[in-house]
Amino acid sequence: MSDDTAAGLRCLVTGATGYIGGRLVPELLAEGHRVRCLARSPGRLRDQPWAGDVEAVRGDVTDSASVAAAMRGVDVAYYLVHALGTGRGFEETDRRAARIFGERAREAGVRRVVYLGGLTPAGVPQAALSPHLRSRAEVGRILLDCGVPATVLRAAVVIGSGSASFEMLRYLTERLPVMVTPSWVRTRIQPVAVRDVLRALVGSARMPDHVSRAFDIGGPDVLTYRDMMARYAKVAGLPRRLIVPVPVLTPGLSSHWVGLVTPVPAAIARPLTESLRHEVVCREHDIARYVPDPPGHPIGFDEAVRLALQRVREARVSTRWSSASVPGAPSDPLPTDPDWAGGTLYTDHRSRTVDASPGALWRVIEGIGGEHGWYSFPSAWAVRGRLDRLIGGVGLRRGRRDAARLRVGDSLDFWRVEEIERGRLLRLRAEMRLPGLAWLEMYAETDDEGRTRYRQRALFHPHGLLGHLYWWSVSPFHAVVFGGMARNIARAAATGRGGGPG
Repeated sequence: MSDDTAAGLRCLVTGATGYIGGRLVPELLAEGHRVRCLARSPGRLRDQPWAGDVEAVRGDVTDSASVAAAMRGVDVAYYLVHALGTGRGFEETDRRAARIFGERAREAGVRRVVYLGGLTPAGVPQAALSPHLRSRAEVGRILLDCGVPATVLRAAVVIGSGSASFEMLRYLTERLPVMVTPSWVRTRIQPVAVRDVLRALVGSARMPDHVSRAFDIGGPDVLTYRDMMARYAKVAGLPRRLIVPVPVLTPGLSSHWVGLVTPVPAAIARPLTESLRHEVVCREHDIARYVPDPPGHPIGFDEAVRLALQRVREARVSTRWSSASVPGAPSDPLPTDPDWAGGTLYTDHRSRTVDASPGALWRVIEGIGGEHGWYSFPSAWAVRGRLDRLIGGVGLRRGRRDAARLRVGDSLDFWRVEEIERGRLLRLRAEMRLPGLAWLEMYAETDDEGRTRYRQRALFHPHGLLGHLYWWSVSPFHAVVFGGMARNIARAAATGRGGGPG
């Protein structure tokens, strides 16, 4: 590097609409770097919180001219795309794109290329590798030979909310208390937390110019996939899983099995399961010479799962329902793309025009619960509260802190106030005992014709197979419970009563 290494670098990120790329961009910005994103559809970046802080350019890594234009003035170029899941011929597509990227980087005088690839097993001939791993390894070699100093990071299973590998692990474990599994569940793997992957990617930008090589990156734990499922269940608070490996499930059958049980489609599951046939364990940790491990890193498997689940649970309320999240391995699409990402979220929507002002409607919404009740089928709510108490839940006895005003964090019967936009939105999170996570949203709005409109949304994120069964068992009653609630809240606002169902 030149004397300006203390200043921010000019970074090009491909795959910014993908899982790793979308997380890398804000990390680079936080380090003071300037970021340009190359995307086939830059408009997909416009709702990112960092969209106004980056330069987004249109292009494709298989289009030489657009890559050349994107490389101009760049110090570090991140290659975070691959053709996983695109069908036959993906290896040739990967090969051609990597060559274009390396050649244009050399011509533009780029200081360093950084690539995130896959960890390959020791002692296994290239021909014996899965097409997915073989292609990842070939892309790494192409970039190392491109004439620009390159950092090739090789990771196995990335543990982070939304990654394809984590979603596969998560749904297999949560949905199947008893599993007949493929023999690859006995394969040893060295998973890595997504936070450590991002740390290595960011730190690679400032590696000395003479360093051009591949690095293995992994967490401190070496586990079989069976171990990972068992430890996931423990961290997630699930009962112990019974796992029975059998040798008869081929990679093709395994991928269809994964596609049936999890949100990950077979086209994505196949390369992932094929990559688990061989042991993938780090042979060195030389990355620490150039990107030192801070205290608490690398993050262990259990902590990585805990952090991922925490992010999932918090994000379901804040972002999950507005953009179906599906990320995966480094090149998988970002949230909003495939319909399998992020898993299942059941919803019940209700909306009614209200013959009252938005303020009058809001007073009814904010006064809900406690002595005012829930505006529909009081006996059903009472029974649900009693059942919750019987199984150790909080029931309906907590009531409200204040009869008229709510604030974030208040307990409200067996809900807790999670968000308030005064005069517009009340979001409640269920604290009753449920096989999943549940929220109830109530809105006071004005429509295009100036009329007051009440909008209500119940959301349920199932936890395991029992969660799905629970939703479908209670859904026949939603018209009575949730439909009655919307109708009676609108009526209470119109009559100015604001207390209890009409």
